[in-house]
Amino acid sequence: MDKHEIKQLIEAGLPGAVATVIGDDGQHFEAEVICGEFAGKAPLAQHRMVYATLGDRMGRDIHALQLRTRAS
Repeated sequence: MDKHEIKQLIEAGLPGAVATVIGDDGQHFEAEVICGEFAGKAPLAQHRMVYATLGDRMGRDIHALQLRTRAS
């Protein structure tokens, strides 16, 4: 799994979202996700929405993902 795949999965799972993903070791990543659907939601709910786009890849293909989220 690479940062480009993660970006595509997040943006496909959250239409209208803009994701920036960094990380080059194939397991540890940082992502900033800006999405209108985050408006009015607590940060934990926003993070869960992002994790849902990645499904079972979290913990299997992605060891760690540091998230920063905000509404657009």
